[in-house]
Amino acid sequence: MFEFHQDRHTYFEIQVKNSRESVIPFVETYLSLPPGAKIMEVGCGEGGVLKAFIEKGYTAVGIEIEERRLLLGQEWMDEEVKAGKMRFINDDIFKVLPSQPTELFHLIILKDVIEHIGEKEKLIAQLKKNLHPDGAIFFGFPPWQMPFGGHQQMCNNKYLSRTPWLHLLPRFLYKKILKRYKEPVVELLDIYDCRLSIEGFERIAKSGNFRIIGKKHFLIAPIYKYKFGLKERKQLPILRNIPFFRNFFTTAVYYLIAPNK
Repeated sequence: MFEFHQDRHTYFEIQVKNSRESVIPFVETYLSLPPGAKIMEVGCGEGGVLKAFIEKGYTAVGIEIEERRLLLGQEWMDEEVKAGKMRFINDDIFKVLPSQPTELFHLIILKDVIEHIGEKEKLIAQLKKNLHPDGAIFFGFPPWQMPFGGHQQMCNNKYLSRTPWLHLLPRFLYKKILKRYKEPVVELLDIYDCRLSIEGFERIAKSGNFRIIGKKHFLIAPIYKYKFGLKERKQLPILRNIPFFRNFFTTAVYYLIAPNK
């Protein structure tokens, strides 16, 4: 496991910086957020992504199922919470939204989350109900077939954590290896079962009656600047336009989608 995965505060700061320098500029290229816009993030972790949006004068709601991470976020964003600029909700997204009065958001964020969710179509349909008429949903995720699309960097064994495309082994063999080295089998197999490709995401968006208003594919993901000291690189056009094959060499994608009118 890489050091920044163990040090939650370092990772929180990485998320803040990446949001400031990459996520927000991408969103603002395609979406004009009004002053005081309401932002919601699904799977917000400690709230690092949202902190950068709050710095721009927006208000935020973060939904996080892991209480441990939420409590850290409340500690590190104590001022924002007390000022009413940030609200954390500790629950499953499929329980939260249907159980509360409909609250509309100008932007909904799912960053490194959609690839962990099994019922993607159901989630997107629910999020549409919570979207402001002029709003949009941001997705950022690693395509399944990319070198570390299985999140095997979470492994404790240094060799497994650095083995590209390990997750593309047949499921039974992948499971056997994970068990052999006492890795987080359940969590990694959940990612295996929920895997998402570029083409799969675009199909889901289309079937949910959404249109893509902005997209960006990366050869080197923006967050790698902070994790590994690598400069962000957009995907080469020749690779970006080859379906399926592009998934193997695209380390991250950004999408902004809005309902068809």
